[in-house]
Amino acid sequence: MNTTKQLDFWRCIAIIALCALIAVSVLYAVGVGWKTPAAGKTETATLSLWNDGTGAKQALIDYVTAVTTEGGKDFIPEKDRIAVFDMDGTLTCETYYTYYDTMMFIEYCLVDHPERVSDELKQVAAAIQPGYLADETLARNFAKAYAGMTVEEFSAYVEEFGKKYTQSFENMRYIDNFYLPMVELVEYLYNNGFEIWVISGTERTTTRAIIANSPIKDYVLPEHVIGTDFEVKQKGHESEPSNMDFKYENGDELVLTGGFIQKNLNANKSIYIEREIGQRPVLAFGNSGSDTSMMNYTIDARNPYRAEAYMIVADDNFREWGKQDWDAKSTDYREKGFIPISMKSDFAVIYPDGITKAKEQYVPFVLDEALKPAA
Repeated sequence: MNTTKQLDFWRCIAIIALCALIAVSVLYAVGVGWKTPAAGKTETATLSLWNDGTGAKQALIDYVTAVTTEGGKDFIPEKDRIAVFDMDGTLTCETYYTYYDTMMFIEYCLVDHPERVSDELKQVAAAIQPGYLADETLARNFAKAYAGMTVEEFSAYVEEFGKKYTQSFENMRYIDNFYLPMVELVEYLYNNGFEIWVISGTERTTTRAIIANSPIKDYVLPEHVIGTDFEVKQKGHESEPSNMDFKYENGDELVLTGGFIQKNLNANKSIYIEREIGQRPVLAFGNSGSDTSMMNYTIDARNPYRAEAYMIVADDNFREWGKQDWDAKSTDYREKGFIPISMKSDFAVIYPDGITKAKEQYVPFVLDEALKPAA
C-alpha cells in the first residue's frame, strides 16, 4: 500500500470513528431525557401545573434552588432532604363522598360485605354525613369492620375499592382523586434529591395500597408511609396477649384482629416521625389543624437546616368542593409560620381532563336490606 492510499485509509477510519462518537453522544443525550435523573442531579424548575405570580410556586422553586446549590449557605446534603406530606386534603381530595377510607368503610359495611359486619357497624356507617368527625372513635370502628382479613386480603380490597366511582365528581374513581399539581411537586422534589414520606391519618396498609396505585407510586417507598395503626396478629394467636409467646412459621398468615393501636393525627404525627424517620424533615405539607404538629416539628428552631411548611387552602368551589375562606385561612397560617397554598389561585389545574364536579356533592345511600336485623 503506497503512502497516499495509507493516508486515505486512515482518514476514512478517523471519519468513521468521529461519526460513531457523535452518534453515541446524541443517543446518550436523548436517553438521559427519558430517564429519571441520577442521584445528586438538580432538575431545572418546571411546576407547569402551578400558576405564576401567586407566591407559592416561586417560594417552592426558591427554596429548592437554595437547598440544592452546593456551596450555598442553605445547602442541604441529599441524605437530609426529607419532605413529608399529609395525604387526605393535601395530596388527595378529602371532602365527603370522596374521602377514600371513609367511603370504603361505608361501602364495605352497607354494599360489599354487610354479611361480615355487625348491625352496630352498619348503623355507624349509615350515620356518617357531611361534616362528620374523622376522630379516633370512628377509626376504632373502621378497625372492627375488617377484623379477620389477612393483610394481603385487606390491601387487595383497598385497591379494588379504588376502582369504584365517586358520586361527587363526574368520571372520577376514588383512586383518581390526586391533585395533579401536588403530584408534580412530589416528582419535582424527588428529582431534586428529596426523600418523600407520606404521613397520613388514614390507616397504614390502606395508605400504602392507595400510594402504590397512584401517580406518585414511583416516588414513595412502602416503608416511607406512616399511618394510623390497626392491630395485626399472627392467625391462630389473635387472643394471646404477647407476641413473644409464639413464632412465625412458613405459610403463617398475618390478620387484622379488629383491635386499634393509634390514630396518626395531631401530636402523634410528630412522634411517629421521630420514631420512624429519626430526624426532622426539612419540608412539610398539610391542609388542616391536625397537621400542625408535623409542620411545627419541621420548622422548629432547632432544625439544623432551613425548613419550610406549606398548607393547602381548599378555597376552590368551582373545580372542587372546597369552601374555605382564603383571607382568613391564609392569614392564620402565615401567623403560624406556614406558607399557604391556594387551590383556587395556585393550581392551574386540579384533576385530569374529563373529571368535573357533579351537580350534587353526595347522594345518600338507600338503606334497606343492609340495615335489616339478621333473621
